[in-house]
Amino acid sequence: MRSPTLSTSEATEPPRPSAAVTPPVGQRGPAKAWLPVLPAVLVVAILAYLPYVPVEVPGLLPWRVNGPGSMQLVATCLVMAGIALSYDVIFGRTGLLSFGHALFVAAGSYLLTISLASWSLPLWAAIVVALAFTTVLALLVGAIALRVGGIAFAMVTLAFAQAASIIVLRNPGDVTGGEEGTSLPRAAIPDLLVGVANAPYRYWLALAFAVVAAVTVTMLVRSRAGHAMAAVRENEARAAVLGFPVYRVKLLAIVVGAFLGGLGGVVHALVLGGSSPHITTTEFTLSLLVMVVLGGAGRTWGALLGGFLYHYADARLVEVSGSSLFQALPEVAGQVLAQPLFILGVFFMVVVYFAPTGLAGLGARLFRKGRL
Repeated sequence: MRSPTLSTSEATEPPRPSAAVTPPVGQRGPAKAWLPVLPAVLVVAILAYLPYVPVEVPGLLPWRVNGPGSMQLVATCLVMAGIALSYDVIFGRTGLLSFGHALFVAAGSYLLTISLASWSLPLWAAIVVALAFTTVLALLVGAIALRVGGIAFAMVTLAFAQAASIIVLRNPGDVTGGEEGTSLPRAAIPDLLVGVANAPYRYWLALAFAVVAAVTVTMLVRSRAGHAMAAVRENEARAAVLGFPVYRVKLLAIVVGAFLGGLGGVVHALVLGGSSPHITTTEFTLSLLVMVVLGGAGRTWGALLGGFLYHYADARLVEVSGSSLFQALPEVAGQVLAQPLFILGVFFMVVVYFAPTGLAGLGARLFRKGRL
């Protein structure tokens, strides 16, 4: 019997790996699937542990880390980070320049305080009313504003927000508090959220909101609706030709962003103990735009980082503006540098010039270069 022989090509060709050795893309093991999530889990775990850290960080915080003042400051920064992420759903993910996002944040905040103070609703019912009304308001504003595009869309959203701001300042029925704002009734709030000693619980509430916003946006981006939003952002005309329902995609982005913004307004009122007319102004929406661009539009970590750092810098610069550091400078320089908005504006211009994709984009580029 003759033994089988191999051809020249078969003899020189290396053995091919079997399908079992190299699993197809997207079917990796559970360990590799969890690798991108581990940094986020680690960051959340570190932030959740901060109320147990009794140390001082000179220059970053004026008090010890777990002090009531530090907890309140960081909690407010986390709330602003989540609200900035809600604006990024509209601007960064879909490419819609809205000047009226303050309307949805203010709706969540003021409807919570009014429901508790004037309508005597329980807390859970007041939250439901605030979020439901904010969602309906987003559907109404979006349905009207999306009839136009570009700068006209921005102007329509601005008109809605300005109308709401005027109503709040006029204080109809003595329910909004006018320029003074309105406070949450003490009896309607759980004891864990009231008082200086309970600052860590308000901090954990703010952290939970930021996590919920991040998870929601991440799930949205990875869904079919998120891919449609990306297509509309890159080229709206081409997306329409390919069969994407452009109008509905934009409306969905406004509704999701408004819902998260309204939830941020609810948490903002619970953390600060009431509603302030500042969150109804155009300046507030413009600050959200700056936060998103500063951190990196269209990036989840970018919006969170931009919102956190911008509010932190704003709060800290207000505290140090009257310090002896600026008083020792020449009069003109001291007066200019003592203005927080001036320093923030210069910092924003520097970041935009050297890192057009924001701080998150800059970090990603540095990380890639480090791996090469």
